[in-house]
Amino acid sequence: MYPSEYRYTRDHEWVKVEDDVCVVGVTDFAQQELGEVVFVELPEPGQVFDAHDEIGTIESVKAVAEVFTPVAGEIVEVNEKLQDDPELVNDDPHGDGWLVKVKFSSASDLDDLMDAEAYEEYVAKGKE
Repeated sequence: MYPSEYRYTRDHEWVKVEDDVCVVGVTDFAQQELGEVVFVELPEPGQVFDAHDEIGTIESVKAVAEVFTPVAGEIVEVNEKLQDDPELVNDDPHGDGWLVKVKFSSASDLDDLMDAEAYEEYVAKGKE
């Protein structure tokens, strides 16, 4: 269910590493919990954040959720498609519904992330 090449956070974000850039999105579990996404607020490219900083929000018909960056670094790209089509977060959370790309400043930030198997166990324990 969760791509094995991605890494995952306890805040339900996923990370796909591409050289020195991390593509970040929210997991399928997160989008299911949120329900129908109606608005996504993301940072501007060029902004720099520390790991675990809040970088935006996702609004659904039933909740507003903060989005955190799993790694420290500079935002190099945001998913502009989400401005007109925020439902991409629901329709394809691990693909076209990605949120931002972060040029990370320390690869050690990735050490704190879970692999797909550990994330699935984490989600299952939370549902108990």
